[in-house]
Amino acid sequence: MPFPRPSDPPRPSDPPHPTDPPRPEYPRPQFVREAWLNLNGEWQFEIDRSDTGLERGLRERELEGRITVPFCPESELSGIGETDFLEAVWYRRTVTVPAGWADARVLLHFGAVDHDTTVWANGTEVARHRGGFTPFTADLGEVAEAGSEVTLVVRARDTRHGPQARGKQATWYANSHCHYTRTTGIWQTVWLEPVPRAAALRRPRVTPDLASGSFFLDLPVTANLPGHRLRATLSDEHGEIVTAETRADLDLAPRLVLAVPAGRQRPWSPEDPHLYGLSLQLLDAAGEDVDTVTSYCGLRSVALHGKRLLLNGAPVFQRLVLDQGYYPDGLMTAPTDADLVRDIELGIAAGFNGARLHQKVFEERYLYHADRLGYLVWGEFGDWGCETGVRDDNQRPDASYVAQWLEALERDHSHPSIVGWCPLNETYQPLHDRITLLDDVTRAMFLATKQADPSRPVVDASGYAHRVAETDVYDAHCYEQEPAAFARTMSGLAEDRPYVNTAPDGRTWSLPYRGQPYFCSEFGGIWWDPEAAAAAGNDSGASWGYGERPRTEAEFVERFAGLTGVLLDDPDMFGYCYTQLTDVFQERNGVYRFDRTEKADTAALRAAQLRTAAYETTTTAS
Repeated sequence: MPFPRPSDPPRPSDPPHPTDPPRPEYPRPQFVREAWLNLNGEWQFEIDRSDTGLERGLRERELEGRITVPFCPESELSGIGETDFLEAVWYRRTVTVPAGWADARVLLHFGAVDHDTTVWANGTEVARHRGGFTPFTADLGEVAEAGSEVTLVVRARDTRHGPQARGKQATWYANSHCHYTRTTGIWQTVWLEPVPRAAALRRPRVTPDLASGSFFLDLPVTANLPGHRLRATLSDEHGEIVTAETRADLDLAPRLVLAVPAGRQRPWSPEDPHLYGLSLQLLDAAGEDVDTVTSYCGLRSVALHGKRLLLNGAPVFQRLVLDQGYYPDGLMTAPTDADLVRDIELGIAAGFNGARLHQKVFEERYLYHADRLGYLVWGEFGDWGCETGVRDDNQRPDASYVAQWLEALERDHSHPSIVGWCPLNETYQPLHDRITLLDDVTRAMFLATKQADPSRPVVDASGYAHRVAETDVYDAHCYEQEPAAFARTMSGLAEDRPYVNTAPDGRTWSLPYRGQPYFCSEFGGIWWDPEAAAAAGNDSGASWGYGERPRTEAEFVERFAGLTGVLLDDPDMFGYCYTQLTDVFQERNGVYRFDRTEKADTAALRAAQLRTAAYETTTTAS
C-alpha cells in the first residue's frame, strides 16, 4: 500500500510563503514526490579551525553558534560572514520525523556540502561524501522512525592544501583577479523524504529521440519484487498522450519507450521551450500504487555534422554568456529562487540564448528554469584547484574528480536545456614524452561522460589543453580586445587552422584540431567599470578585467559589438561564450553589475548579438 502523503503537495513552481524557511521551494524539480520536509533554517553551528572537533567532543555536545542553512558561513545570509580559512565546520539540529511517514524509509538529502562531509544521526554515522558540488543522500534506516526525534550532526572539512576541486574559490586569504570568497560546508537545501521500504523508484534517465518522436526511459528501482510493474504516462496541455507499462520484477533498470504521435510532437527549442508532463508509477502485483513521482521532459536533438553542431537538425548559433553563479550576499547560493530566474532573464534581455555554467555545478533549480525558459546550457565541473607547482606535471586531479562529475551527470541527464558537457576548464600542461595524471583524468572524465550520456557532445577541456584526440568539440579562449586583431587571430577556421591556446613560452598544450565543431568559448571580458571609467591602467586589486578599460559606455558597446561581430560573421563558427554575465567582486567585466543592475545599454548589446549569424545562413556542412 502507498504510504500517506499530504493532500496539498508543494510543486517546483510554488512561490515562497512568508513563514517558509530560506529557499523553501522543492529542490529536485525533475523527480518530485509529494511528501518531503525542508530542513533549511536555523541550525547549531561551530567553527573547528584545527579540525580537532571529533577529539574534543563536538559530535556529542551542543554547538556554540547558530547559522542559517543553506547559506555557507562565509556569506552574509548565513548570519556569520566569516571569510577566513575554515578547516572544518560542524552543524547540529534535532528534527521530528512526521508521524504520517510510517512504513517508509527516511532519506536525508544534501544538495551540496563543501567539501568532505560526514553525517551522523543519533550518534550513528549514516553518510560520508567527498566533493563540494554534487548531491548525496543518507539512508536513515532504523534510526528515524515516524514521529521520533532524530539529532543530525554534520561535519564538513575544507582544507586549502593539496589538490581539490574548488572552482573559483581562492586558496589565499583575499579575493584577487578571478578567484573569490570561499564556500565551506552546506550551501544547498537539506531535506528529508520518505520512500517505500520494500521497493521504490530511483531517479530515471529520460533521453529524447527526435528522429522517432520518442522518449527513451531508463527506470531503475531499489528492488525487484514479484509482480511489480512500472507505468509511465506522458501528457501535455491537452491531456494524456501515451501510457506504457513494463515488468519491474526482472530487470534492475527496466526500460520503456514513449512514442509521441506526430500531431502531438512539439520540439523543445529556445523559441518554443515546450515541456511534456511525465508521471511514473511503481505498481504492486494487485495494481496498487507503491511509489509515484512526477517529472517533465523536452523533445529535442543535438547532432554533429562536420563543423556543425545542430539543434533539432538546424544550425542554431549559440550566443552564450559565461555565468559563474555568485551573489554578493549568498556567494554560491542564490538568495531566492527568483534570483535564479532573474539571471536567465538578464541573459536573454542582453541577447544571449544560453550560458556556459562556469566552474560550478549549479543547483538543479537553475536547470529547471532554463528548461522552461528555453535557455541553452553547457554543464561544467568546478575543476580548478589541482595545481602542484611541479614542472611539466603541474596539474594532478585525483579520482574524486571523476566520481563527482559522474554524480553531476546522473543528476542532470534529463534536462533538455543542457546541450553539451565540459568536464574540465583551462587545464594547462605541455604535451611531452610522458603520460601524466592530467592525461589520465582528462581521458577518464571524457570517457565517463560519453558512457553516462552518449546523447550530447563533450568538449574534453574548455580552452587550453585538449588532450583527447576524439573530443566531440574543439574550442579556444581568446581575450584579444581589438576587434581587427581578434578577427586575424580567429581567421583560420575555414582552412582547419583555428586558433589554439598554447603555453606562454609557445609550447604545445593540445593535440591537433581534427575538423570538429569549433567555438570561441571565452572571449570579451571587457573591463567596463563605469565608476572608474575616467582612470587608465590596469589596477587588478579593486577592479579587474581584460585589456584597457573603456573610458565611456559608447566605447564599451562599440568594442562589444566589434568582438561579437567577428564571430557572428564566421560561417564555420557554431557559437561563442562571452565573459561574462555579471561582475563578480573585483572582476569588473560583466555586462551587468554584481548586484544585477544595468551598467550599459542592454538594448544595444542585444541588438549587436541578434543580427543573423553567418553560421545560420549556410545549408551545407563544412
